[in-house]
Amino acid sequence: MNRIGFLSLSLVTLVALAPTCSGAGQPNILLIVSEDNGPELGTYGDPYARTPNLDKLAAEGVRFDRAFVAQAGCSPSRASFLTGLYPHQNGQLGLATWGFRMYREDTPNMARSLKEAGYRTGLIGKLHVNPESAFPFDFKAIPTANFRRKNLADYAKHAESFFGASGRPFFLSVNYPDAHRPWLRQAEGLPEKPLDASDVQPLAYLGLDGLKLRQLSAGHYNSMERLDVLVGDLLAALDRSGKADNTLVVYLGDHGADFIRGKRTCYEGGLRIPLIVRWPGRAKAGQARSELVSTVDLMPTFLAAAEAQSPGGLPGTSLIDLIEGKNPAWRRYLFAEFHAHAAKPNFYPQRSVRNDRYKLIESLMPGEINPGYDFTLHHIEGSLPAAIESAPPDVRKAYRTMERPPRFELYDLDADPFEFRNLADDSAYADVLRELQRELARWRKETKDPLLDERNLERLKAEAQIDSKPGARERGWNYPNYFFAGTESH
Repeated sequence: MNRIGFLSLSLVTLVALAPTCSGAGQPNILLIVSEDNGPELGTYGDPYARTPNLDKLAAEGVRFDRAFVAQAGCSPSRASFLTGLYPHQNGQLGLATWGFRMYREDTPNMARSLKEAGYRTGLIGKLHVNPESAFPFDFKAIPTANFRRKNLADYAKHAESFFGASGRPFFLSVNYPDAHRPWLRQAEGLPEKPLDASDVQPLAYLGLDGLKLRQLSAGHYNSMERLDVLVGDLLAALDRSGKADNTLVVYLGDHGADFIRGKRTCYEGGLRIPLIVRWPGRAKAGQARSELVSTVDLMPTFLAAAEAQSPGGLPGTSLIDLIEGKNPAWRRYLFAEFHAHAAKPNFYPQRSVRNDRYKLIESLMPGEINPGYDFTLHHIEGSLPAAIESAPPDVRKAYRTMERPPRFELYDLDADPFEFRNLADDSAYADVLRELQRELARWRKETKDPLLDERNLERLKAEAQIDSKPGARERGWNYPNYFFAGTESH
């Protein structure tokens, strides 16, 4: 085996998870994942969302108001919450469709760890992480992304069958296609009464308006309502199984919506997600927690709940104390990153850190045009440039910043929650800038970010330019072989 520096190999020690006999103390775990949506739910105060089932779930459990993904892309985000590691630690830097993959197949993950702890494991919907063989689920159904939204009732049907198949504790991950593009106004009669352009306004972080954007936004909200109906069906199936009272239910979105300044960025619109937890008998119901939490916290949470042994070196922290209503000392800084989505059209690596008030984004190729800007601009709809030109000056400047980012972007999220005004060159914020620069550099060093080595950045950049067609990636990427070349393996 070549020396690829798995998880930097000095960061995470691969600990064999000791098999644990299942017992009454082990809850069932139901992980519900939606696609491409931020907190566009009624419980988060969105005025256009019609999501009564998810709102009810939040009322019965805990709503995390400041929850974030590790990278705003489907495969990197999923790999991160399934392994508890940042993308630069596990290797899933971009979409599995384009050949991006984890460094090693034996990466510790939820499916393997919980299975070794005595759990029956299942996956409904797509995995979208390479290699799939790293995740030894006992049961799988609906393996495609299902963006055509066919046979939507099958999600709950397969789940109900899985719930009743055994008396052992279970871990089931159910992955829905909504609210991924295409935003279907209606699919299989859902929602019953779709919203139209006149019923909604575009998401606030866009800073834009226009008929076409409202039409697209209506499609997004219709997708969210359809998702909510399907989640309601799933939770009803769990109730019928008689196991709801001993089931830890977690709902999250895999990253923000597929609008510009959302998905495929380090802006709040891409990183911030809904995260709702219901755990009868353990969760203090009706809470709205304001701590900075990350999806890398889910792996340690699930392993702690299952009383399973955890791999060493996971960067996240169990959420159980927060779920139970306690007030433990908590993180002051939260980190995220971006590498690529596809290859050439989206390659633009960034790193970010935020604290309670301020947010810093560092672009690793500063001054270069971000190819993801043009891709997303025309990926959404062709009239977007005109909408940008008619926007207020701060908003127009924000889009120019996104097109060709400087090395640092600094935002005051209290005064400017949608990140329209970059304060990095404002001397009044020099101390804040230095603080966040220091913390970001510390995190990158502690987590052994391979792109701290300029040679790795240049080689990865060259790889990304090879071809923009998925077929060109069948041979795979070489970064797992050179990112950690020469580092000591353990």
